[in-house]
Amino acid sequence: MRIDVVSLFPEFVAQCAGFGVVGRAVERGLLSIHGTNPRDFAEGNYRRVDDRPFGGGPGMVMLVDPLRRALASARASGDGPARVVYLSPQGARLDQAGVRRLSSLPRLVLLCGRYEGVDERLVRAEVDEEVSIGDYVLSGGELPAAVLIDAIARLQSGALNDAESAAQDSFEDGLLDCPHYTRPVEHEFGAVPDVLLSGDHARIARWRWMQALGRTADRRPDLFAGRTLSKTDIALLREYQEGAVASPDPSPAIAGPVVGPERG
Repeated sequence: MRIDVVSLFPEFVAQCAGFGVVGRAVERGLLSIHGTNPRDFAEGNYRRVDDRPFGGGPGMVMLVDPLRRALASARASGDGPARVVYLSPQGARLDQAGVRRLSSLPRLVLLCGRYEGVDERLVRAEVDEEVSIGDYVLSGGELPAAVLIDAIARLQSGALNDAESAAQDSFEDGLLDCPHYTRPVEHEFGAVPDVLLSGDHARIARWRWMQALGRTADRRPDLFAGRTLSKTDIALLREYQEGAVASPDPSPAIAGPVVGPERG
């Protein structure tokens, strides 16, 4: 997969591509990341890429033409069509389903805004979709682009040393992940739950699923909206909340409509 990032700080892109899972995906030829600077396509002695907004107000707005040329150059740098994604607070909030969808594409061009944003005419003419990583404002689109690249890299086949890691992450099945433990078994902060030491894979799987359900009810009950739970799931949630497995903040929401209808 190829990702081109249109940014005033392409060195930031290079830094992101050099570490961890993203760096490994690049080294293994699973992902290629390239930066394009709109300033290289600006005209005049000052290579200006922004100007004051019409209508007044603070800040500056990025100009159409340097961005247009930069996007055209990024598109032409690889084979086949590329989907242009603008990292913007006005975009649809990124979730794991969105990451999976974008990760399945052969090419992406990520547009990183700065200042007060990008001239709306450029967005309407050149952008395929807008994506937000949360309801807050950053100084530019570079950090959201790095977040998206990292999430996409994890889903490239062969990027992770253990493919099961991605399959068991939070949100992959629509729930939060279960808690994890490692050595030592005994510690001043507590002991590892006995079930994880039992060697009984069926019991361990049941405990992990109960924890995932319970943690989601405690911390993100909104993730149950529209989800159909089986009778087994509901029973595990009740067991979790009744204290068979400790829960720091039992949520009453599981008894209400948030869990959705039962499934046989």
